[in-house]
Amino acid sequence: MAKKPPSTFSRRSFIKTGLVGVTVPFLPSRSSHGLLEVVPNKIVRPRSTADQDWKQIRSQFILDQDVTYMNNASLGMPPASVVRSVHQGYKAISNEPLHGKHDLQNVILDKVLPGLNKCFGASKDEIVLTRNASEALHLQTIGLKLNQGDEVIITTQEHPAGLRPWMFRKKQDGITVKPVYIPSPLTSVSNTVSRIADSISPKTKAISFCHVTRGGHLYPVKKLAQMARERGVISLVDGAQAVGQFPINLNDLGCDAYAASLHKWILAPSGTGFLYIRKEARERIASAFSPNESLAVSEYDPPGTKDFPVRAGIAVALDFINSIGLDLIEKRCRFLSDHLKDGLRQLERAKILSGSTHNLSAPGSTIFEIEGLDAMAAVPLMEEKIRTHIDEHQRDGHNAIRVSTHIYNTTAEIDRLINALT
Repeated sequence: MAKKPPSTFSRRSFIKTGLVGVTVPFLPSRSSHGLLEVVPNKIVRPRSTADQDWKQIRSQFILDQDVTYMNNASLGMPPASVVRSVHQGYKAISNEPLHGKHDLQNVILDKVLPGLNKCFGASKDEIVLTRNASEALHLQTIGLKLNQGDEVIITTQEHPAGLRPWMFRKKQDGITVKPVYIPSPLTSVSNTVSRIADSISPKTKAISFCHVTRGGHLYPVKKLAQMARERGVISLVDGAQAVGQFPINLNDLGCDAYAASLHKWILAPSGTGFLYIRKEARERIASAFSPNESLAVSEYDPPGTKDFPVRAGIAVALDFINSIGLDLIEKRCRFLSDHLKDGLRQLERAKILSGSTHNLSAPGSTIFEIEGLDAMAAVPLMEEKIRTHIDEHQRDGHNAIRVSTHIYNTTAEIDRLINALT
C-alpha cells in the first residue's frame, strides 16, 4: 500500500473557507515554491455609508435571520470566512498534528503578526498575541517596574479588567493607585487632559486609561501620552473597545503600552488579542515570564501551547477588515450611531449620554437612559420583544442602555429598536 503523504492542511478546502469576495490567506503548501496562495480579492468596497451599499458585506455573516445583534462592544460577530478558517485549522491538526501545527504557526508568524503591525502602525517586534485585552492589561501592569510608595494614576471610568491588576500591585507591592474623576459624558478634550495632568505628582510613575471606555467615551490618547512623556511618566492604554472602530497608528499615538481585544470590533475569533510595548519603553516594563533583560518582544509572549487555529484565524479577519478599510468602517459605524441618536432625540423620555461631538465619542457605541426603564430589565425585554441583543451600562452614576452597532447593522434594525423603546 502506498504511503499516505503528509497533510498539506487541505489547501483546497481552506481556500473554500472564504466566502465569495473575501481574500482568504491560507497555510503554506509543501510544493517546491513554498509560497502562500490566496483567493483573489473580490469584495467591492462600499461606495457610501447607506444600507444598500453594505448588503454584500452583511451577506458575509451567518447570524440567524430573525436576530439583530447590537452588542459588539461585548463580543463581535465574526464573518463566515473566519468561522470556517478556525474549523479548517482544527481539522488540520486533527488530520496531521505535527505538520498542521507547524503550518498554523507559519501563518501566525508570516501573516498574523506582520498584519497586525501594518494595520496598527507598530514597528516589527512590538506586538505579542494574547487571549484578550484583559490578559494584555495584566501583563503590562505586572511588568511595570515600581517600588513601594510609587504612584499610578487611573480614571474612574476604567473597566474592571483594567482596574484589578492595579489592585493586585497595590496589595502585593505597596504602590499607590490614585483614581481621577472623569465626568460622563466627557465635557471636552482639554478637560480630560487637564484632570489627569493636574493629578500627577512627583511620585507618579504611570498613567493608565482607556482609549474608548465601556460606555463609548473617546479619550485623547495622543495628547495624554505626549503629556506623560514630557513628565517622564509611562502611559498604559486599554484599547479593547477601540481597535476595529477606526484607524489606529500606535507609533503615532506615542503610548508606551497598549492592550487590545481582537474578538470585538475586528471580528476575529473569540479569545484573541494582543499586547503592544513600545521598544523604547521596555527598560521600564519587564516580562512577567522571563528574567532575561534582552528586551526582545518574544520575552513578553505567554509561554506554552497556543490555540493555533484560533490565532491563525486572525489573518482572515484582518483580510476581511482591510478589504473594506477602517476609514470606511469608521464612517459606517458613525452613520449608524448618528441615526440611533437622531431617533432617540424624538423620544421625550430619552437622555443621550454619549459625547455631543465626534471627538468625544466612539463611532459605534451609544449609551442613553430612558426615564422609567431599568437598563438591566431592558436587555431581556428587547430580546423578548424584537429578538434584539443590546447591553446595559449601570456605572458612572448612570442607569443606561448601551447599543453598539457595527457595519452589518441597518437603519431598519435601529428604527425597530426605537419603536420598541417607545
